[in-house]
Amino acid sequence: MTSQSSTVLGLLELDEGVSPDSPLLSPREGSLLHPATFGGPVITEMVEGAFAEVVIRGDASLEHACIAAAQRLVDRGANVVAADCGFLIRHQSAISAAVNVPVITSSLLLIPTLLRQLSPAKKLAVLTADSRHCTEDLLGIQHPADRKRVVVGGIEGGVYVRNAVARPFVRTALDQIQQEVGARIDQLRSDHPEIAMILFECTGFPVVANALRLKTGLPIYDITDLCKLTLATVTARV
Repeated sequence: MTSQSSTVLGLLELDEGVSPDSPLLSPREGSLLHPATFGGPVITEMVEGAFAEVVIRGDASLEHACIAAAQRLVDRGANVVAADCGFLIRHQSAISAAVNVPVITSSLLLIPTLLRQLSPAKKLAVLTADSRHCTEDLLGIQHPADRKRVVVGGIEGGVYVRNAVARPFVRTALDQIQQEVGARIDQLRSDHPEIAMILFECTGFPVVANALRLKTGLPIYDITDLCKLTLATVTARV
């Protein structure tokens, strides 16, 4: 168990197919793994078999591996368990039932709250890596009127997703991520002028969130915001 006095975020990591002798990539500013993002320690456990393309399309057989990795994180001192892919929300209920700390597998958990922040005439745009697999059951919306206020757009077919599903993982340049996500936002806003807020499903998007807040002038939420909120509510384990 970690000995730090600050709260500890435990992160369920995808299997990126990287060999043990591969050089480590430095975490980018704004990412889940950057030390300045939360001002406290982040520990990780890989979910066995959780390759990006498998997690994105969904695979019920990953549930046991997700639970096992979450339990290892808690055993190591995690106060909160989060996930490095928003599509792991499919296993939210199973993971949260298996550990005694808050579990936040995806920023999609924020959707009901964000809709209540907006005027009923306004819409929320959900930006995802792959909209083909961001299905209704992942959105957590109960009322048809609320569903009409949520617009889902993805960057499937782009460089970012192609690199993310590569084995081994290929890091995409920041300007490429900003270009792809920004272009999709522009298209969604053109089709839906009522969009007044944006939610990033993909955990790779927070690194360009500040730049796109400046560009769009809109509030943008992502997984790091939900992690910060949750970490602020718990106390360090001793």
